[in-house]
Amino acid sequence: MSRVVNVMRMQLMNRWTFIGIPLAILVSVLGMSWVIWSFIPYDGVKYSGGSQAPMWYFLALGIQSLTMTFPFSQGLSISRKAFFLGTVSLFAIIALAMTAIYYVLSLIETATNGWGVNGRFFALEWIAEGSGFPMMAFYFTAMMVLFLIGFWAATIYMRWQTTGLLITGIGTGLILVGLLFYTTRQDLWNQVGQFLGNQTQLSVAGWFAVVGLALAGGSYLTLRRAVP
Repeated sequence: MSRVVNVMRMQLMNRWTFIGIPLAILVSVLGMSWVIWSFIPYDGVKYSGGSQAPMWYFLALGIQSLTMTFPFSQGLSISRKAFFLGTVSLFAIIALAMTAIYYVLSLIETATNGWGVNGRFFALEWIAEGSGFPMMAFYFTAMMVLFLIGFWAATIYMRWQTTGLLITGIGTGLILVGLLFYTTRQDLWNQVGQFLGNQTQLSVAGWFAVVGLALAGGSYLTLRRAVP
């Protein structure tokens, strides 16, 4: 456990990367959205997808968390298991903190009539419906999936270099195209639409959790063979 905690401390040497930049992105995008909303001569609800911006940064953060510190950790004789557990645990804490921020700001947004201009940045329809737990579960699992995608991509590159990353990307693309082709040939789009329409925040969070566990397992297995 002490080695896992040491890895978390080592990662936090880059506090600006893990904490400062996500908060800076969130504040700046919210500010720009408010300015745009205030200029729109419309009394109805004004939406913004800017809340996704910090979440997409976590994809890059997953890459940086490996490439910036893994070689250094190996020089300190930290096991790959401890590095993996420490890095993922740290990000889970950061994702949980960001999720709490999103939830609190969604309450403030609702209480202030969309920051005084009827804007919707955090309290988006469907995501913010019902109690706070489904919304928080959705945001937390989404952030974890994005982080783990970046982390596994970095481990694949470190293990097999550009060739491995290219083959993985092409293979993933072919699988997706194959699924689209099969759905079209079997005329299943109505069923797909009904399935997606019946999903709730918690069910989507559950699917994200399954994907996240698969990504975490793949990342760890690849990291065991990665060359720093």
